[in-house]
Amino acid sequence: MPYTPVLISASTLSGDEVKNAYGEKLGHVKDIMIDTEKNSVVYYVLSFGGLLGMGDKLFAIPPEAVALNAQEKCLTLNVEKKQLENAKGFHKDKWPNMADPAFRSSLYKYYNISDRSAA
Repeated sequence: MPYTPVLISASTLSGDEVKNAYGEKLGHVKDIMIDTEKNSVVYYVLSFGGLLGMGDKLFAIPPEAVALNAQEKCLTLNVEKKQLENAKGFHKDKWPNMADPAFRSSLYKYYNISDRSAA
């Protein structure tokens, strides 16, 4: 039987909740970064903390670190809330250079996952 992909638009994910495996709400999807050369998702940008959208901290999350649950309209990030609180985030007006290999390497190391593009 041929493979039939399940497709979802990026705009559908924008604003969706991000939870951890314990069901704790970690934030929501703020944006999705796409590699235009490889036509693939490079990072999900997670908004976490703050109150009513004020003071939120943003985090780049590698796609390998999350599981998409289309039925519940959420992403599951396999980290404890404290680990995310301690992660290096950034301000909404001061984004890092996400194309920088050092940024990518440190991010994958922090979340303890293999970088599929490093091979």
